[in-house]
Formats: sequence, structure tokens, C-alpha cells
Amino acid sequence: MTNTLRQAEGNYVVGERFWDRENDLALFAKRIDEGAHLLLVAQRRMGKTSLMREAARRLENRYICIFVDLQQSRSPADAMAELSVATRPHGTLWRKTKGAFANVLKNIAGVIDDVEVGEVRVRLRAGLNAGNWAAKGDELFGVLAASERPVLLLLDEVPILVNNILKGEDRRMTPERRARTDEFLSWLRRNSLEHQGHIRIVVSGSIGLEPILRQAKLSATINNFAPFELKPWDEDASIGCLEALANEYGVCFQEGAATEMVRRLGCCIPHHVQMFFSRVYARCFRTRKMDFSASEVEEVYRTEMLSIRGHAELTHYEERLEGVLGREVFPLALEMLTEAAVTGSLTREVILALQKDYAFEGQSVVDVQKEILWVLEHDGYLKPSPQGHVFVSPLVRDWWQARHGAFHTPRLARKES
Repeated sequence: MTNTLRQAEGNYVVGERFWDRENDLALFAKRIDEGAHLLLVAQRRMGKTSLMREAARRLENRYICIFVDLQQSRSPADAMAELSVATRPHGTLWRKTKGAFANVLKNIAGVIDDVEVGEVRVRLRAGLNAGNWAAKGDELFGVLAASERPVLLLLDEVPILVNNILKGEDRRMTPERRARTDEFLSWLRRNSLEHQGHIRIVVSGSIGLEPILRQAKLSATINNFAPFELKPWDEDASIGCLEALANEYGVCFQEGAATEMVRRLGCCIPHHVQMFFSRVYARCFRTRKMDFSASEVEEVYRTEMLSIRGHAELTHYEERLEGVLGREVFPLALEMLTEAAVTGSLTREVILALQKDYAFEGQSVVDVQKEILWVLEHDGYLKPSPQGHVFVSPLVRDWWQARHGAFHTPRLARKES
């Protein structure tokens, strides 16, 4: 790795800004070469999108790599439109895709290559619907499978799409929505099996897919996707990243400063490591003192990392969690997490006490709590410990406490009404 590194300025990094993960990339490429379909799993801000983007960059000589962002998709028809537009940079595939979607694009077929991507996307979405998306999707997969090189299809934010299909705007699961979700996932599974060897599919997103499918009892629809877990950086990678950033921006870490920053984070999620350096650099730049010592780490952590900007980062965690659990269940999850943040752990005694405070239509509080804990563990919020469930990331714990702690009385300290 290089000894300098520029700060990340977007949602993902590639090339010279991609740090570490060489072993992960090598294993990822090996699995792809073996023909596997992968479900990329990790807690938030771990760099899943960056890994997919960098893998696509490194594998582009062996595969036709197509990256599809499904975050704005609300339906299977939306997803087909996004997938179709994503072939546009690939000449031969795009020509065949235009042929497959000729009836949908008939009003602009003659000038389509002069039309902005956004306009093509709008036309595709207007022409695709519940009655034709699957057939058109089958045609598109046929086009991809017949390409001169194998296709690596990288589908980002699939869980958000699936959650949108399953729960709609009001975040409520209905039998009809479950049936539509089953239809979409079964379609994806069928095509992944039919074109095995010609198309490799990687599925990822900022929330976990498995908890969503577990709620709907649709887990079997992805059982041909092998989990590929992305873990936090280790201490060496984290210190190396901080030192490379310091070299690039003229910050002089005094002895032990980078190590103390890593120790303070506890769990080195890549985005959090870079965020910590950004706060340190801003402090050094403002004070015109580019030396930074280990004794200053705690102050920057408390005054900068836990500032209102940190709270804004945490809001994204909360929104994603509410989207997965639904509005009815989310308040209980919020209280369970706040208990863990304020008291240090979510104990069995607290879990039992909270059962007296909530009621849910059609399901017991015990079953709801079990589901909440499964989601919180799967998506990297909490982990079991001898003391109870505790936060995986000390930074997320401290964010949560700073945001919610002042308004929270621990459950066991409350007087029973």
C-alpha cells in the first residue's frame, strides 16, 4: 500500500483511495471465478459498495462488470429499468438491450443514444409494469448471458428495494406485498440458476437482506447466494490508514497518537476511521498546529466526533432500522438500544421488564423482542456478552447515548405505576 492517502469525498472509494482489503478482494475474486453468487454482508459504513466498485475495476479485463444502484427503486419494474440503463456503457450489450426493450422505448428509439440517461430511465419506468417486468427481465438476462465475456452483476441496495416492495410507503407488510416480493426474488433466483456460469450476481446494501426476508418467511429465495462477510479493519490497517492520511495532509502524529485513536474507536469501521482523521485535521488546520499528540485524542473524540454532526450520522442508522422493523416495532428497538447505550448493556432483567410496557397486535412482545435482537445482532448494532447485549461499536454507543441518553431513565430505575 502507498504511504499517502487522500480523504474519501463520496459514498465509495476506488483506486488509490481504496485502502487495505487486499485479502478480501482476493477471496472475492476467487469466489467470482468459481461461479458463485454472493450476498455481501457487513454492518453499516464498512465499505461494501467500495469493495464492489474496486473489484469491478480490477476484474474488468475478465468480466463485463455492471454496477446497479437500486436505492431509488420502489418496484420490480423500477429495478428492470435501472438494470437496463446500466448496460449503456457496454456497446454491444446496450444495442441488444435496446432491441429487447424496443416496444417500451418506441417513442425515442431512433434517437435514444442522444437522449440523457435520466430520460431513458424515465421512459423505461413508464413502459414497464407489473404485467411485463418479469418477461422483459428474462430477455435482459438472456442478453447478458449471451455476451462475449462472463457478466459480473453487482446489485447494490437490494435490501432497500425488497423492503420497499414488501412494506410500501407505510412500512406495513401485507399478503399482497409479500406475494409481489416473493415473485421478484423467485424471478432473480430462477435467472441466477438458469444462467449459472455466464452471469455472477453480487447482492449488497446498507441494511441486511436476511432480516427482511426472515420477517416475510422468504429466506429460501436467496439460499443459492453464498454469504461473504466484510469485517472491520484490524489495528494495523487502521493505524496505517491514519498515518497515510497524515502524510498526505501534513499532520504530524506524535508517538502513540494513531494508536490511541484506534483504541478510542474500539471497532474500526473504515468510514469512522476516516471521519476521526477528518476531525483531527480540521483541528490542526484551524489552530495552525500540525503536530497532534495522543493526549489530544480524547478531547477531539468528545467535542468533535460526538458533536451534532455525529448525531446526523446516527440518524441514518435510526432511519434504516425503522425501515427494517417498521414503525410499530421501532420504538421498542429504540428503547432497547438506548438502555444498552446508557447503562452499558441490555440485560435479561431489562428485557423482561420492558415486556410489561409494550403490546403488539397479532404477536407477543417476547416474539417481537426476539426478532429485534436478531436484527440488531445481524446488522451489527449489538453483540452478546456475559453482561448482556452490548454495542459492537463504542462510537455508535456514544453517539446513541449523546442523542438519547438525556431523555432516558433506565428501565429498572423507574417506579412501577
